[in-house]
Formats: sequence, structure tokens, C-alpha cells
Amino acid sequence: MTISTIARYLRVWRRYNKTLNELARLSDRELADIGMTRGDLYTRAWDSAQKAA
Repeated sequence: MTISTIARYLRVWRRYNKTLNELARLSDRELADIGMTRGDLYTRAWDSAQKAA
């Protein structure tokens, strides 16, 4: 594993945590308005973080 691979993974992980925290702050109603449930948060946050990388 190279340094650049580790650095990329850390960037993705930080972005994932930030996104997850922001989504977790939303109420159930706000999540429903954007078509999500609490069960979707982890998957959506991870997908979003990887796409942005």
C-alpha cells in the first residue's frame, strides 16, 4: 500500500464522517423530504464520500 493510497483513504474517511454527521443532524421529516431514512445514512454517506474522491 502506497502513501498516496493511504492518503486517499483518509480523505474519503474524513469526508464520510463529515457527511454522516451532517445527515444525522437532520430530523426524520427532513430526511423523508429528501427521500432518505435513518437506515440509508451510512450507505449514502459512504457512496457520496467515494464519488467526491
